[in-house]
This record gives sequence, C-alpha cells and structure tokens, in this order.
Amino acid sequence: MLANVKNILIEAQKNGYAVGAFNTPDMEVTQAIVRAAVKLKSPVVVQFTEKTLDYAGDSVIVEVIKAIIDKESGSLPIGLHLDHGRSLDTIVRAIELGIESVMIDAAGQPLHDNMAITKRVVEYAHPKGVSVQAEIGVVPSMGEYDQNNTDWDKLMTDPLEAKWLVEETGVDTLAIAIGNAHGFFRERSEPDWKRLDMIRKLLPNTPLVLHGASDWMDHKVEEAVKRGIACFNIDTDLRIAFNTVLCKFTKDKCDIIDPRKVLAEARDAVQKVVEEKIELFRNPKQKENGNSK
Repeated sequence: MLANVKNILIEAQKNGYAVGAFNTPDMEVTQAIVRAAVKLKSPVVVQFTEKTLDYAGDSVIVEVIKAIIDKESGSLPIGLHLDHGRSLDTIVRAIELGIESVMIDAAGQPLHDNMAITKRVVEYAHPKGVSVQAEIGVVPSMGEYDQNNTDWDKLMTDPLEAKWLVEETGVDTLAIAIGNAHGFFRERSEPDWKRLDMIRKLLPNTPLVLHGASDWMDHKVEEAVKRGIACFNIDTDLRIAFNTVLCKFTKDKCDIIDPRKVLAEARDAVQKVVEEKIELFRNPKQKENGNSK
C-alpha cells in the first residue's frame, strides 16, 4: 500500500525504531525491496534519484515502482520518495509525476541559500500535499573532499542552524551529518553522538534521517536509533549485492543467454541485503515479536 513517508517516519520515531529508505534504479531492485518488506512485515521507503528518472524515463520508472507496490505490498505501508533533488525544477518534475515526498538537497550551499531554496520548495510542495526533506551539514563523498584531511567539525550539522532551518522553512524531515559519509568515503572514526543528542533535543518532533549509512552495523545503528534517528538511507550496499552477481556471471566467458536468469539472482541478492537492514533497524522488542508495525 502506497503510504505517506512522513507518517511512516513519525511512527518509527514514536515507537523507537528506524525505517530503511532504499534506492532503486529499476524493476528488479524495486521488487527486492518490496518483497523483503512484505516478508518481514516492515514498512520501508522506496526512493529514486533524478539520474534514475533520466535513465529509465520519468513516467516509466515511476509507474513501474507504483505498480510493484500496488500488486505486492498488500496493506503494508510503503513510501515513495525522491532522493537528492538538487533544484526546484527537479522537485516540480517529481511532484508532477505524483510523488508525495521529495528531498531538496541544498546542503552544499551557504546556510541562507539552503534555507531560501528549501522554503521555496516547501511553499510549492505543501499545498499539494507533498512532504519535504531538507539536508543541513555535509555528508561527504569521494571526489568532493579529501578524506585524508577531513575537517569534520566544518562538515557536520550545527544543531542551532538545524533548528533555525526547520523553524524558518517548515520542512517535514531533516537529513543530518554526524560523521556519516556517502559511498566509500572514509567516515569519522566515531559518529558525534553528542551532536545528535543536541539536534534531537532541539527538534523533538522532526524525524531525522541519516544518508550514507549503508555500512553502519550493530552498535552504531542501535545507538543512532536510541538517540532519535528514524530513517537510514541505503544505496551502496544494494549496488554491491546486485553487481557482485553480475560480475560472477561475466568475469569469465558468460554462457548465459537469458538475462532474466542473471537479473533474478541479482534481485534475490538485493532482497537478502534489504532483509538484513530491516532486521538491523528494528528495536529489541520488535526483533522478539518479528514485526516492525
């Protein structure tokens, strides 16, 4: 069942667990995400980027994702979200496709510019019933910053600036930076838990999101959820699972003629990763009961 992303995250925050927001580029990965969620009876968010729209075609990929959610999820809440929208034009593009949750990523801009574009997005989206995620603080990635000389204090979210941004713009959810990093960029040796505590204290009613969290495991996830993270974005680990299967079939002379055999196995590998992440994001009580709802 297609559901409101904001409501999914508020429910997670209220009940002390986190939701996985999983990126998809195609039909197979979408099926893997939804099937894992259904198997474990856990709400998830399926998300895509502007690059995916460019690759697959706007209405094509959105209709595929919606059809899979509609046909396979039953009454389980599944959110659909635009990840890392870089401009108002991209936001408008997604909303016109019927997307009810969008992210405006202006974290790399000066604070006042970030606030200005975020406010414009909120003013456009809210009257249409669309929730908005903003980002403040920098989650670095390879090629953008020198990972051998990272000044984390300059990159991480300033709690007071986070509060100001939310209050001035009316944004619904907030992606923050506490030492997390995209892709294979080397993260801070330990997340800045005190910073997270302060952000949570200043924004008690705003669901907080962590990007670049694919490789977060066990104690780091448990600690983040305990301190108020309601959503983890997962992309890199899904790509690795999918591509590992493709490489297995193609590293020698591949004698597979039917691509569906390769894609089906890749889909299964992605589903396994999604299931592992869902289990990781549950709180102890849910793990005992086997249900995240």
